[in-house]
Order: sequence, then structure tokens, then C-alpha cells
Amino acid sequence: MDLTKFKWIREPGDYQAGDGKVEIVTKPHTDLWQRTYYHFQNDNAPVFQMETEEKYFSFVVRAHFPDSHCRFDQCGIVMYLDSENWLKASVEYENEEYQHLGSVVTNHGYSDWATTRVAASVKSMWYRFSRRKNDYCIECSDDGVEFRQMRICHMHKGDGKVSFGVYACSPEDSSFRATFTDMEMTGCKWGAHRGQQPDL
Repeated sequence: MDLTKFKWIREPGDYQAGDGKVEIVTKPHTDLWQRTYYHFQNDNAPVFQMETEEKYFSFVVRAHFPDSHCRFDQCGIVMYLDSENWLKASVEYENEEYQHLGSVVTNHGYSDWATTRVAASVKSMWYRFSRRKNDYCIECSDDGVEFRQMRICHMHKGDGKVSFGVYACSPEDSSFRATFTDMEMTGCKWGAHRGQQPDL
């Protein structure tokens, strides 16, 4: 992908972007979350993304995070529209035994979080983010070939021009290096639904 089309929202203090690779060194106490359950609003994670008006596409990226080590260290894909409307997917460090592979969808200022546990030894993950108008699909893969669905969601502000890309953050007093490679934008890999017909 042409990384010159990408722009920073909250540029990190230390990063590299070029030759098909993006590296972000996180700052402590950075995060993306809005209100739900925890009642706090965190909106200071660095986001590197590009804009598109394309209604049907898929974005693939591989995230590497060998140095994540502190609770909530995370990196992955993001679609950041504004502070109260965005989604993200990542592996989030928890402890020496396990991590959370999950996704967050934030509509109108309220976040949710859907997760499953993966081993703490997992230090790389592929993601595929697909759009069909204002509906979205997030998938993950261990090898970049076989993808499994994490979530289908609707974005209330996701019907026009959108921005998507990668992010990394460390909500607690931590810092680590996240590296993103193998980025590709293609036609939509998330096929049209074949099954029950829409209600009239």
C-alpha cells in the first residue's frame, strides 16, 4: 500500500513508516475507550490511517508485537471516524498465561468489547477488515490464509467517507514496539449474504 496516503491522528513520539512497514513505539497511558462499564473516556492512542469513499473493500495487515509485556498492551486494526465513533481489533496482553483477542465497537460514545483468550505466547496476528456500505466484518488469522470471523457490526456514522488503518497503545505505565507489515487493500472479501431474505 502507498503509505503516503496515510495520516496520523495523535502522532507517536517514536515511529517509522516506509517500505511497506509501520513501526509504532507506544507511550504509557494511551488508549481508546468510551464510557461503558469503566466510566472513563480515553481518546489518546496514536492512529495511522487513510481515507476512502469505496463502499466495498477489504484491508489486510499483519501485526507483530514480540515486546508487549504489560496488562492492556495492544495493537491492531482500527477505523477511527471521530472520538465517539470507531472500531478496533487487537491482541491485548493480560498476563504470562493468556491474552485477549478481541474487538471493540464504539457507536455514539459507548464502547463494547468482545473477546476470547489466546496464549500469551502469541506475538503475531493477521487481521482482515471488510466493508459493505455501513456494515463491517473483522476477521483474524494465524497464517494470513485462513481467516476466521471475529465480529460483524454496523457503524452509525460509517456510511460515507471512512478512515482505516492501524493503531497501538499502552493503557498502563508501559511501552512496547508494534510492527505492521503485509498491508493490502483489495476488493471486498466479505461476500454478500446468501440465506434468509431481508424483511419487507
